[in-house]
Amino acid sequence: MADHELPDCDTPAAVLAFAQEQRAAVQRGEVLILEAALVWAAMHPEETVADSTPTTELVFGELAIPLAGEGTPLVAEFAPMEFGAALGMSTDSARSLVGDALELAHRLKRTWKLVRAGKVPLWKARRLAQLTTTLPLDGADFVDRQVAGFVGKISWAGIERLVDQARVAFDPEGAEKDRREAADGRRFDIHAREATHDGTVHVEGVLDLADALDLDTAIRHGAEELAALGSPESLDVRRSMAAGELARRQLTFDLRAEAGGDAASVVKPRQVVIHVHLSDAAISRDEAGIAHVEETRSIVSTEQVRGWCRGDAHVTIKPVIDLEAHHHTDAYAIPDKLTEQTRLAQPVCAFPWCERPARRCDTDHVTAHGTGGPTCSCNLAPLCRRHHRAKTHTGWTYDKTDAATYLWRSPHGLHLVKDHGATRLVTAHPPDE
Repeated sequence: MADHELPDCDTPAAVLAFAQEQRAAVQRGEVLILEAALVWAAMHPEETVADSTPTTELVFGELAIPLAGEGTPLVAEFAPMEFGAALGMSTDSARSLVGDALELAHRLKRTWKLVRAGKVPLWKARRLAQLTTTLPLDGADFVDRQVAGFVGKISWAGIERLVDQARVAFDPEGAEKDRREAADGRRFDIHAREATHDGTVHVEGVLDLADALDLDTAIRHGAEELAALGSPESLDVRRSMAAGELARRQLTFDLRAEAGGDAASVVKPRQVVIHVHLSDAAISRDEAGIAHVEETRSIVSTEQVRGWCRGDAHVTIKPVIDLEAHHHTDAYAIPDKLTEQTRLAQPVCAFPWCERPARRCDTDHVTAHGTGGPTCSCNLAPLCRRHHRAKTHTGWTYDKTDAATYLWRSPHGLHLVKDHGATRLVTAHPPDE
């Protein structure tokens, strides 16, 4: 039997009672965190932002923004960043937390009262808040009155139907617009960023029924053709292979470039553009190895990479960039080689807990060029636009201690380190002011 150190847990009943007490304590703690989020928002109201109305489409300074529905106070745009940093969460998660707190406290007051009394699970109240954020004020009040007494018991499908009813009743124009734009909810997602080591990815989508039936028919026929050609694979595998064949046939049709007159059409080969990082051993065709695929932040076998590049695939090999080398220029503009080195050394935004890919980020001078910061390998970092603006216009500052390590300081004294993509708090608590 495993050893344990739980106090007074010598019987099954005592263990169950202990677990219940801890669950209640966790619930109370989560509610108190939401209370803290409300206080934090109140400390950063619209008035703390110098100019909340941009005069052009370009936004430079901090804005006051809505984080919840109609009738809730605006909050300084960058305020959730520091609150989230203290809790070990990303900026987006912190914005969601503060927004849910504002929605509950200002527009779902009955539900919020029950949450504070421990009668409604916080997770369910937060999901309700996220549904009602887009309702007008009276619509949110209607939902709050209807569900407050039994939100902890009603099914989630029932809550969604009630919110839809409120939308139709209190925002008919918006409901009609949603109906007309329902087609925008259709999607087809290929989760390439979650590729497995075996080189497979998950695909899912929401299609129009007629389109879905046509797609299913085409894939079924493709699977049957593969079987007739002698494929020994299972039906499911042949269906997945048929989807790829269907895509390649379509690419062939789209990429035809007429050579002119009656000349036969020319088909351009399929191009695979990926950034692959290989060890010396992995390059050998005689040894098994792994490849790090930058676009997906995943690991695949080198044999899988070879398979992708066989046939008509066009392969371009670019020179290796030494991540340890130091490059410098006297100009403010950053040369492409320096930008590429920065992105390879730090594949995501350098801000704590941010996961935005570096190729979609700005390349920032850690120490501003205008204050003497050089344009060189040791003074550049990828920052997404939101965190770049926060660093430029608020009290967030940071230093680069090596190629992929950054020491951040928040406006109120939190110290955080982002080291090769992983974030940790250096100080458990900010210093006394």
